[in-house]
Amino acid sequence: MASKMKLGVLTGGGDCPGLNAVIRSVVKTAINDYDMEVVGFMDGYEGLIENRYKKLRSHDVSGILTLGGTILGSSNRADPFNFPIMQGNEYIYLDRSSEALQNFERLGLDVLITIGGDGTMAASQGMAEKGLKIIGVPKTIDNDLFGTDQTFGFDSALASATDAIDKIHTTAQSHHRVMVIEVMGRYAGWLALASGIAGGGDIILIPEIPYQIDVVCDKIKDRNVSGKNFSIIVIGEGATAEGGEMVVKRMVKNSPDQVRLGGVSNQLSAQIEGITTLETRVTILGHLLRGGTPTAFDRILASRFGTASVHLAAKEDYGHMVALHGSEIGKVKIKDIAGKTRIITRDSSLLKTAVSLDTCLGIENPIEEKKEELAAQD
Repeated sequence: MASKMKLGVLTGGGDCPGLNAVIRSVVKTAINDYDMEVVGFMDGYEGLIENRYKKLRSHDVSGILTLGGTILGSSNRADPFNFPIMQGNEYIYLDRSSEALQNFERLGLDVLITIGGDGTMAASQGMAEKGLKIIGVPKTIDNDLFGTDQTFGFDSALASATDAIDKIHTTAQSHHRVMVIEVMGRYAGWLALASGIAGGGDIILIPEIPYQIDVVCDKIKDRNVSGKNFSIIVIGEGATAEGGEMVVKRMVKNSPDQVRLGGVSNQLSAQIEGITTLETRVTILGHLLRGGTPTAFDRILASRFGTASVHLAAKEDYGHMVALHGSEIGKVKIKDIAGKTRIITRDSSLLKTAVSLDTCLGIENPIEEKKEELAAQD
């Protein structure tokens, strides 16, 4: 009689709503459809490296569908190829990928499902090249993971950002102020652009389009002249002024991604007040966007991703990440997407929607400028 297939699962990188929904889906599908055994590693790849895990049964995932965060814990610094170890007063970085592989083999696992973003997928590809059988599940509130039309966690963060913008809107109207709302997103503007459209932002600034401060201020002045004595600006944390640099809040030495963005909204606010003399206030939403209950959309998407990942495992179809393509769940090779960032292009339908709504994107005629660039290339 063939032995049961044994599956491992971990959650890597930053947390986001929907992680528990994936874990639940993986465990239930593995047990109900295939009678597999499931082991969950604690704190991402850190748990695999340090051999910290627990067996997951159906009752362990009961009631977690609606919970934010992850019952397994996560880590955004546990890169098995560059793992930080404190030595004296400083961190040193070691390649502990062989230890991770040995622990995987010692437990008799057949496959590891890794739930995470670009960092987790890059590490997963490295581990796959060492012989570990991997299936990926795409997660990030930034929606910047290549190969999938949407990641789970994005819709929940979008709902939180939109709710915050709605509330700030009433204060802006009451006090006749310029309100600048900064959202996460790193080097991609999906969260800023989508929440700006949903929240009725007058100006939306994203990393993909360096803004011109004069264009921004002219938009605010034009609104005032027309009787609209307030303005809502939504800005992604990675946005930059034309010719400027991204605003770095701090550097984290013991992290694979050492740069922590944040504070561009304060820089923008000072520029606006200096040019327009209008009272300007800043709200940085930050980690508020990572927390809370997942939306219905994210619960469903996360559940579909989890189920699909187990089906791939059962077919021994390793080395793939499950992905949303249109309305269907498909797959992409992890090696084809690892290390790549999905950004907003000038031909994006979402960007075109913002332009049609007379939203200022920080430059004059962003769509037309791209057409001219393409024509010049031809």
